[in-house]
Amino acid sequence: MPSNIQHPTSNILKNIYCNSLFEYSRLKTREVKVGELRIGGTNPIRIQSMTTTDTMDTIKTVEQSIRMIEAGCELVRITAPSINEAKNLENIKNELRKRGYNTPICADIHFTPNAAELAAGIVEKVRVNPGNYADRKKFEHIEYTDKSYDEELERIRERFLPLIKICKENGTAMRIGTNHGSLSDRILSRYGDTPLGMVESALEFLRICEEVNYFDIVLSMKASNTQVMVQAYRLLVHKMLETDRNYPLHLGVTEAGDGEDGRIKSAVGIGTLLEDGLGDTIRVSLTEEPEFEIPVAKNLIERYSKRKMADGRWQMADGQVSKLSYSPFEYRRRETAPVVNIGGYNVPRVVADFSDLSPIPSPQREGRVTPASFGAVGYNYSEKFDKWNLSDQACDYIYLGNNEIDFEIPGTLGLIYNAKTFSKLKNKTRAYPLFCGEEYFSMEERSKELNFVSVDQDSLKNLKSKIQNPDSTLVLIFETNNEHSMAEQRRMFFELMSPLSDSPDKGKGLKIPVIIKRTYKDISEEKFQLYSSTDFGGLLLDGFGDGVWISYPYPKGRNTEKENSTIAGSKQQIPLGRGATNSTAFGILQATRTRISKTEYISCPSCGRTLFDLQETTAKIRARTSHLKGVKIGIMGCIVNGPGEMADADYGYVGTSVGKITLYKGKEVVKKNITAETAVDELIELIKSNGDWVETK
Repeated sequence: MPSNIQHPTSNILKNIYCNSLFEYSRLKTREVKVGELRIGGTNPIRIQSMTTTDTMDTIKTVEQSIRMIEAGCELVRITAPSINEAKNLENIKNELRKRGYNTPICADIHFTPNAAELAAGIVEKVRVNPGNYADRKKFEHIEYTDKSYDEELERIRERFLPLIKICKENGTAMRIGTNHGSLSDRILSRYGDTPLGMVESALEFLRICEEVNYFDIVLSMKASNTQVMVQAYRLLVHKMLETDRNYPLHLGVTEAGDGEDGRIKSAVGIGTLLEDGLGDTIRVSLTEEPEFEIPVAKNLIERYSKRKMADGRWQMADGQVSKLSYSPFEYRRRETAPVVNIGGYNVPRVVADFSDLSPIPSPQREGRVTPASFGAVGYNYSEKFDKWNLSDQACDYIYLGNNEIDFEIPGTLGLIYNAKTFSKLKNKTRAYPLFCGEEYFSMEERSKELNFVSVDQDSLKNLKSKIQNPDSTLVLIFETNNEHSMAEQRRMFFELMSPLSDSPDKGKGLKIPVIIKRTYKDISEEKFQLYSSTDFGGLLLDGFGDGVWISYPYPKGRNTEKENSTIAGSKQQIPLGRGATNSTAFGILQATRTRISKTEYISCPSCGRTLFDLQETTAKIRARTSHLKGVKIGIMGCIVNGPGEMADADYGYVGTSVGKITLYKGKEVVKKNITAETAVDELIELIKSNGDWVETK
């Protein structure tokens, strides 16, 4: 098997999955030809999407494809659930070519090998899901011996080889696309519902391809859970490196949802892998029109077209990295000692930045801090009752810089001041100082409860020897201006975790809690949302960070708390101002599943198999359930994206035929084939009957 991969080390270590953990370096894969499109190698990261029309409606599918292509889609995926749709791909392709569009088409296959075999002779690429290509899912645990398992693999081989033969004869590429929620009972029985199971599911099919010298393959490891998704891709690359494989990767988060949630979740999963130099083609899966996915994908990959190598002066030896208590293939939060409500077993905290406000309004700065100012970050003050009302997304700390306030704050809120201003405060109740590096050791006045110290990579290295035995009040703020901030801040965490040379416990590093901070300037609101989700999400998925502090100075002259901005041409809106920054911070924590503050919707992006209007239905369900903090609701257009794809959803709303819906509690059917007109009401009743309903205030 030919290989042109560049290994990060001659000896593949247990944690290696990319060229470097600390500087940007794209992993080089083999080039796969899809029509005239090249994926992998030194080619740009490609953008693709999927039609939502009925595949049998040639004109609607062609016209939607054209809208996608003109938005920047480089590969159009179309579902082929049966032999009839597979046949009609030829009409669609011919009509596109007739209109002057040569964009390659990928046939999306589930359950139907005969449709795949027909499509492979028509279009440039086929996608097969190893979880349901030759298997059926019944959620049964099966005890296999090695012999009986090998017999199952032989059965799959016989079913799969005809498709491979047709692909070879026609020069058709293939994506072997594993989905977390559709792993077969066979895989689940042997490997469990794990990233390893996802990887092995793909490798079983890949080995069959390699037996007959077919290598025009792209691999994917999709999941709605970003932790699982990132771990599976990393583990896949690790296993490829071990075996000298180099197939291109297609990245995506399934059922990401819509609006802000869908964009943040997609950026967390896809962006984390792009930061590590992984990924050759991406698809952002939103419950919106497919052409609205393209600008999001463009913004995600634009950062890497000219990304320079980060400063490597802190590069650690591979052997040193391998000795750390860190695994990129599982989520394990870095162990820290709690300080007040930061670190330890506390959820990650959110810091809001109000330092740009001024006691004296001016053309350059906004006005003074008032109780009303805190409304944007979850604290609403009632003058009539002289009380504070807190939302589920109320920040935990507010940084005031050198500003002082003259009113009582909510009891759950902490205020952060610059150290010199803190020392002058008359009332220090729930007020804490922020020191800049060495200032922490030179100033006499500190808080007896909580002290923040801001460090960059250089000052951390210099301060480490002084804080080997810190007092129990210290929390570090990791700051960076590096374009590749995620890699630099990850390196800072590794420095903190590395063993101390003169510590009684030499095997462990410092357990000081850390707030991750990053300031974004001179970028659009859309890019701010995606970039911050990528930078913070990647660290949180690594288990790093006890809080987030996101700063985004908005353009001057705007009414920042009221103005809206349209997201990338769609109907979704981003509210500007501190409210948007606060919402983004909580959205990142939700997407990484490190802090749950709202209802989570696992909503598929629709396709030709969808049996109801996903966008309209999702909006209806959101309108009635968005107050159910921590409840996960799966909204699936068809059974292909049904109980398995909903993964760990608490409740499921799944289309089973035209006008008919089946409701799930977990993976169990509760109500089958109810009418779409009453289905949302019955979903609410199901939630109520299981004790997960709360009335709105």
